Amino acid sequence: MAKWTPKHEAPEPLEGPVVATITGGTILWFVLFLVQVPFYGWFDDRDLTWWVWTCLAGGGLGLIGIWYVRKRDAAIKRHAAAVASGAAPGHPDDHPDA
Repeated sequence: MAKWTPKHEAPEPLEGPVVATITGGTILWFVLFLVQVPFYGWFDDRDLTWWVWTCLAGGGLGLIGIWYVRKRDAAIKRHAAAVASGAAPGHPDDHPDA
């Protein structure tokens, strides 16, 4: 079996309103959970309660995602500011006099 190698470079990743996208998705998961809770008995009668708990898990994981993308966005902005000011962004252990 031949090894597959790409014939061209991969495109740059798309950047957009990541924080807003993750926040909107998280809100959607929680809304879906809240809409399904009054019908829990119906889901339970049909052994479909996993739908309810999947929405809750999606909302919970979305909260972790919001935390992550906010930290990522702040780090990208700090890096851009450091590059613009001419400071060498890097780890303190990278400096020989440290």
